[in-house]
Amino acid sequence: MQQSGLITMWAALRRGAAALPAACAVLGVAMSAGSTARPDADRAQAMQVQTEGLDGKVASAGPDGLAAPLTAEQLALAQSHDPTLLIPALHGLAPNWEAVLLAGKAQVMPGEYGAEAQKLNAAMAVAAGALRPARPFVFKGSAEDRRRALRCLTQAVYYEAALEPDAGQAGVAQVVLNRVRDPNYANTVCGVVFEGAERTTGCQFSFTCDGALAQAPVAWAWDRARKVAEKALNGEVAQQVGTATHYHADYVHPWWAPTVAKVNQIGAHIFYRWKGVYGETAAFRTVYQGREPNIDEARFARPRMMTASTGAADAPLTPNGPLKTVEIDGQQRVVGVASMAGRRLPTPQEVATINARLQSFETAKPAAPAVTVAPVGVTPMAVEEVGRPSS
Repeated sequence: MQQSGLITMWAALRRGAAALPAACAVLGVAMSAGSTARPDADRAQAMQVQTEGLDGKVASAGPDGLAAPLTAEQLALAQSHDPTLLIPALHGLAPNWEAVLLAGKAQVMPGEYGAEAQKLNAAMAVAAGALRPARPFVFKGSAEDRRRALRCLTQAVYYEAALEPDAGQAGVAQVVLNRVRDPNYANTVCGVVFEGAERTTGCQFSFTCDGALAQAPVAWAWDRARKVAEKALNGEVAQQVGTATHYHADYVHPWWAPTVAKVNQIGAHIFYRWKGVYGETAAFRTVYQGREPNIDEARFARPRMMTASTGAADAPLTPNGPLKTVEIDGQQRVVGVASMAGRRLPTPQEVATINARLQSFETAKPAAPAVTVAPVGVTPMAVEEVGRPSS
């Protein structure tokens, strides 16, 4: 029995030894196949499967599909880490990075406009807890400093928000005075309002570089803006905007909007403050000392805004265009259309030219369809439309 068992074990060992080379060969082939680089098509398919795991809707849409579910804020944050995009960095920017007119006119700033902009603005909620109280403005300076500051602030309120509600006009004045006390901007009222005005694409307020100053103000609207400016210089605070330093009209969505904190919307203007400590009340630490610059308004207006015969430098000019009646704050007002908020109406000749071009466009006959000649040896066949409803 013992000898028979040993013979059986030896036979089993011999069979195992004979099969060992084949087993090693199979194992080597498997290891080689596992270490071989997969073709690009296989990797792309694997990436698609992983993408489908994130969101089945964006599996085959590429980068655009991945970006589709992101909000504007999330997309801006993602883009700030993309070194291939030729846009300014969205964080840690130098002063005046926005290179912007505060009202956000289309010809100066990149971004969305019209109905699409209004949708984006409505989708961007007011930042929770973003509103911070602003300190009253303390005026220090001579009588001449006061006159210059009042005129510059009145111009900002008038040309930027002539038909806005009282709270909206106060918000514009508050933004100017907040910037005066922000170390990132000029430390005078006129310096803030006319900052960048020597550049056609760098003005902080559009009216200082788009020729709006050439249009004469409407008397009642100028007086209304002046009262708002006087209250602000006397220390009245527009707490609805607090420490806001930016704003734009709701019909535009500038690229910088997601990088600042939205605090409120008043009328047509949406107000923002700096994010983080730079938007806190304590950050506005520059002490106003007067020394208002003397602004050469004729340099920024076409034609000259004022004539030498006006006498008082602050006297508004009389409207020189057609008039119409508008309602503002529940009251009927007569407005000089040609000069209201500095935007000129087209002349009758320009209107006629525009209408003639539109008419020629609308009445233009469509071009005759091109006749396609079939190549030699090809028999053209009529195409039958399937499923078309009968007329």
